[in-house]
Order: sequence, then structure tokens, then C-alpha cells
Amino acid sequence: MPFVQCNEINIYYETRGAGPRLLYVGGTGGDLRRAPNAFTTGYHEQFEVLGYDQRGMGRTDKPDIPYSMAQYADDAVHLLDALGWDRCHVVGYSFGGMVVQEFALRHPGRVDRLVIAGASSGGAGGSSFPMERFAGMEQEAMLSLRIATSDVRRDKAWQEANPGEYEVLREHALAAVQFGAGEPGRETGARRQLEARARHDTFNRLPQLQMPVLVCAGRYDGIAPPDCAQNMARQIPGAELSLFDDGHYFLHSLPEAKRKVMEFLKGD
Repeated sequence: MPFVQCNEINIYYETRGAGPRLLYVGGTGGDLRRAPNAFTTGYHEQFEVLGYDQRGMGRTDKPDIPYSMAQYADDAVHLLDALGWDRCHVVGYSFGGMVVQEFALRHPGRVDRLVIAGASSGGAGGSSFPMERFAGMEQEAMLSLRIATSDVRRDKAWQEANPGEYEVLREHALAAVQFGAGEPGRETGARRQLEARARHDTFNRLPQLQMPVLVCAGRYDGIAPPDCAQNMARQIPGAELSLFDDGHYFLHSLPEAKRKVMEFLKGD
């Protein structure tokens, strides 16, 4: 399995496809062994895509020390260095959309075009849903809240009116929560990632970004609400904003979102 030592940890990564290089940074709890991930978007059909498990996640090391967003950004650049990638397109989804803001601010010369999807800037631009709230909740209440925040149309009233559809979503949410349970360091890594996420704040620095930037969001996303995307787009010089009629998972569920990102990355 492909591992590389970067920034004092061993990072698990995969590459697929051919074409212009694209670094994909995934969401909270992201793991290349389960969807959504770098390769469920289909970008590897036209790009050489690099995906990886971030520190604390998946098969990457999970040291029990404080993590920072700057550290997550530097992990990514060290990975590029190890693989000999000088510059590339960068796509960040959800938590990864926060990481790539730090990445582009700290290492602007490594980014050709930047996509920030389903994310927030923190600070005056607004923050994403505090996912640490899920910890300690009774299981059924936690699953109901996860589903309602991922798409605000699926609130408690919708869940009660659509028991069949809700049960399907509940099973998917439960599988995601239980994935990797019991693996060494999993709970520690997840906790440390959420601690870093809670401290994320790039808003006042976003005007420094000079590369082409696409900010996109789901109109019904309760995890990273669309006003967070609008605030980021206004703060980044020349940024393009796209909103889609979906919830938090729009980047992986909507063909039109995939097309939009592809067109942007190609400069169309």
C-alpha cells in the first residue's frame, strides 16, 4: 500500500487517472476506504487525481497531539513534495474545503486553480456546524440530527412524513458512523480533527488569494450553509460562486456540480 512519510507522520495516499494534476482533500472523518472520497467524484476520468487520508483519519497516522489547520495544509504540501508535484489544481470538500484555504494561503505558488466546496471560512464569514455536538448524543437523536443538517429539507417533520426514505438515509448515516470503529487511534484522530476544525478562521486573509477560485455550495446544506459560501466568494478577489439545489453532498451526488467543477478546472 502507498505510504509516504510527511511532516513527521506516515500518510496513506492513492493516485488515479491521467491528465492535469489535481489534489483532492476530503471531509471530516474522510477515509479512502469509503465514499464519498477523492475518486467518487469521477474527476480521475480527465485528471490525474491524488487523494489521501488526512492525519488522524483512515490509514494515516493518528498521533495524540493537538492538530492545527496550518498543519493539515502543510501535510498536503509535504505530500506533493514527496511525489514530485510542483503545482496542481486543488479541490477541497467540506473539512477539506477548509484545509485548502489554508493550503492556498500558505503555499499559493503550488495552486493552479482552487475549488472550495461545501465549506466555510470561520470568523466573520460564518462557521460550519459544530460536529462535536454529535459526541455523547443518544444514537437515534444523533442520526436524525446528522440527516437534518446534511440537508435542511429533511427535518424532523420530513423524517416523520417519509419513514421509508428516512430509514434508507438512517442506515447510510449509521454505516458512516460505525465505519472503522475499534481501529487503533480512530477516536483520538477524530477528536483531534474536530478540535482543529473548531479553530478554523481564514476570513480576513482570503483577499490574499490571487489564483482563480470557484466557491460552491448546496442551497440546503445545514453543515456549511450557503451564506458561508457567499461570504467567502465576496471576500476572494474575482472568485466565482455556484449554488446547487442539494444538501451537503452536492459535489458527489449532482452531475451538474461535477460538470461545473470540470469546466472551471479546464478554464472553460
